[in-house]
Amino acid sequence: MKLTMLGTGNAMVTRCYNTCFVISGEEGHFLVDGGGGNLLLRQLEDAAVDWKNIRDIFVTHRHMDHVLGILWLLRKICQSMAGGNMSGAVRVYAHEELIGMIRGMAHMLLQKKQAAHIRAAGRGAAADPEEEKGIVLIPVSDQEERRILGRRVVFFDIHSEKAKQFGFTMYLEGEEKLTCCGDEPYNESEYAFANGSRWLLHEAFCLHSQAEQFHPYEKHHSTVKDACQTAGRLHVKNLVLYHTEDTRLAERKALYTKEAAEYFSGNIYVPDDLEEIDLS
Repeated sequence: MKLTMLGTGNAMVTRCYNTCFVISGEEGHFLVDGGGGNLLLRQLEDAAVDWKNIRDIFVTHRHMDHVLGILWLLRKICQSMAGGNMSGAVRVYAHEELIGMIRGMAHMLLQKKQAAHIRAAGRGAAADPEEEKGIVLIPVSDQEERRILGRRVVFFDIHSEKAKQFGFTMYLEGEEKLTCCGDEPYNESEYAFANGSRWLLHEAFCLHSQAEQFHPYEKHHSTVKDACQTAGRLHVKNLVLYHTEDTRLAERKALYTKEAAEYFSGNIYVPDDLEEIDLS
C-alpha cells in the first residue's frame, strides 16, 4: 500500500494545496479530505490517481479547506454517473452532522440530475455491496468500524474544541496500524488508537521556533516539536507531518526534518505535495 499526499498545507496556504491524501492498494483508492477547491482534480491527475477508482472517501470535519474539494469531486462523479460512464457505488464517510452538511451543499450546488445520484444511508447501515449504487453518504459514530480497501478501519471522535472532527485508524497487516489524528493536536482520548502506531499522521503548523510568529496554540495546532514529542510518547515508528505553513516551502522539508530529529528517534516524513510514501 502507499500514501500519496495530494496537499500538505494549512487553510490559508497559496504555494501548496490544502492537506488531503489518498491511501492506495490493490482494491483501489481511499481519499481522506479534499482540500478547499477544484485543484483537487488537478492534484489527482498529477498524482496519476484515477478518480473513478476512488470508491471510499472520508471527510474529517466541516472546515472549508477540507470539505469544499469534496464537492468538486462529487460533481465529477455525478456527471459521469448521469452520463452512464460510471457505475457502482462511491461511499462517503463522515460524522452525522457533516454528512447532513455535505448532502445539503450537494443538493444546493449541483444540478438536479447530478444530485439525484446522491443518497444518504442510515447510521450503522451496511448495505449489500451488490445492491449499492450512486454516491452513498454514510454517517459514522465514535469507534465505529468499517471495511475499506479490504482492511479494518475504526473512526473516532478527536474531541475538537472548534468543529466536531473525526480521525481514523486503519489496520494494515495484523495489528500494524496507521492512525490519522485529523488536523488538530493529539488528544489523550485517542490513546487506544494512536499508541504503538506504525504510522502516525499528525499536523505541525510550524517550527517551534516560529510559534510567536504563527501562534499555533491559538489555532489549536502544534509545532514540529510538539508533534514529535507526542509521537515519541506513543511509541510510533513512522511520523508524517503535514498541515503546515508555506512561507519557506522550498526549505520546509529540511527545516522541519532537522527540528523533528531533535525530539523523535523514529522515521520522519515531511512530504511535499504529490509525494508518495510506501506503507509496507
